[in-house]
Amino acid sequence: MTLKKFFIYIGNHHQDRLRFRFETLKDEVVDLVVQYEAFIGNQWQAIVRYDCDHGFFHRDILSPNGDKEKKAFDLYDLNSGLQFARTDLEDRWEWYKEQFIKKNKDAK
Repeated sequence: MTLKKFFIYIGNHHQDRLRFRFETLKDEVVDLVVQYEAFIGNQWQAIVRYDCDHGFFHRDILSPNGDKEKKAFDLYDLNSGLQFARTDLEDRWEWYKEQFIKKNKDAK
């Protein structure tokens, strides 16, 4: 198995990034984590995570208080899941960040 780990910075100020961690076996993804993180309040905050923990591919939308909103996706394989997660996070990261910040303000 081959493990790959890296970041891709998005946005203009290097305060938003995608964290990738996935394992492949013969060019097939067998495990993955793709996480959107933002630098808020002088620390990196996990905002959205795609992974296949619990035995299925899903997205967790994270709240500042630690709550998670989980949604499962039925995909053909994890190669598709990796691309799906990357596309969603690159397209919608600003919306996810706005929602996270709003939840943080509402909690105070």
